[in-house]
Amino acid sequence: MSRLFALVDCNNFYASCERVFEPQLEGKAIVVLSNNDGCVVARSNEAKALGIAMAVPLYQIKELVREHGVVVRSSNYALYGDISQRVMAILARFSPHQEIYSIDEAFLDFTGLANPMHTATLLRNQVRQSTGIPVSVGIGKSKTQAKLANFCAKKLAPFCRDGICNLAAFSESEFLRLMANIPVAEVWGIGKRTRQQLAKLDIKTVAELIQADANMIRQQFNVLVERIIIELKGISCLDLEEMMPEKKQIVASRSFGSLVVDVEDLEGAIANHVHRAVDKLRRQQCCATMISVFINTHRFREQDQQYHPHRTVTLVQASQELCVFQKAANVALHDIYKTGYGYKKAGVMLSGIQSMAIEQTDLFAPSVASNRPLMQVMEHINGQFGRGTLRTASELLGKKWHMTQNLRSPRYTTCWDELRVVG
Repeated sequence: MSRLFALVDCNNFYASCERVFEPQLEGKAIVVLSNNDGCVVARSNEAKALGIAMAVPLYQIKELVREHGVVVRSSNYALYGDISQRVMAILARFSPHQEIYSIDEAFLDFTGLANPMHTATLLRNQVRQSTGIPVSVGIGKSKTQAKLANFCAKKLAPFCRDGICNLAAFSESEFLRLMANIPVAEVWGIGKRTRQQLAKLDIKTVAELIQADANMIRQQFNVLVERIIIELKGISCLDLEEMMPEKKQIVASRSFGSLVVDVEDLEGAIANHVHRAVDKLRRQQCCATMISVFINTHRFREQDQQYHPHRTVTLVQASQELCVFQKAANVALHDIYKTGYGYKKAGVMLSGIQSMAIEQTDLFAPSVASNRPLMQVMEHINGQFGRGTLRTASELLGKKWHMTQNLRSPRYTTCWDELRVVG
């Protein structure tokens, strides 16, 4: 039996999340900003139609925003993350195998379905009814085809039906005619450098890539490009990854809303980053042997003296204990901190990550097992009442390091104080 994959992608996800609890925003141009309200990281279709580019700084489009009444929002990660989990839970009902590819995308195994278009329609309707999020569905004989089909579902209306495109139902001639109109840049896995190399070989469309000489491709490119072409032809080389691979490094960092000069403010920021990183470490049931701390001045303020130090601390034995890492991070911070600088960003990185299943202790090191019940209690309370309900004292230090989020919408689904009130 030939394989069949579906890629479900939430349309303009951040902007769509903003509309869920504010339906009056439907049809209006919306942009969502990066940390500290700096650059545009998400746009509704209406904002794209106005020519607002991705990653453009807000100050450069202020006149456009004012003239067209563009709705501007700060990133609301708590809301986006919660709605994403709800969407993914619904998608899991429609397939025995699911790969969550990103916050707004998931691959599903549709192999063996008698009517994949009907299933895709039910899926779209269920997600929209239950979460308010519109999705597009691309169906193909491989993951690469499914990804391309999703592009067609969004961009090429004549070849899709109600936000669904099934490339597996196309004849070979129909498929090639469609691919002749799609730039090779839209193929999953084809980066800028590869695209430039293909252009030199006069390969500019997906159809030209599929029909390219196999020997020439093998000589000019690595095996990845050859595998992409095989996938485009409908032969599956990539299976679903139902378990997310363990991260070899975990980074938690953030820019400050204003320049930070006091070490106490930096201590609070670093402690919060450590907590976030350790949460991720524990979720993948791993421990780490090293933690690196870095602080950076504002690299775009040329008039300021620059300073970008970092320091790595190696633990005697691998750990996943919050207090252990916060203590080590604090030592590293005081080693690199210098007065007289205004710091714009700080962060931590956990490395030397290994599974708890192969944890190796040290004969001469003190046991840290007694801290594990404390960590479990913190996780339980924060899981029930929301992240940050229970924190270490270090995380409460300072005020100036918090992000600027002057335009953030309420955290409707994760914060009791910001629930939508119906009167």
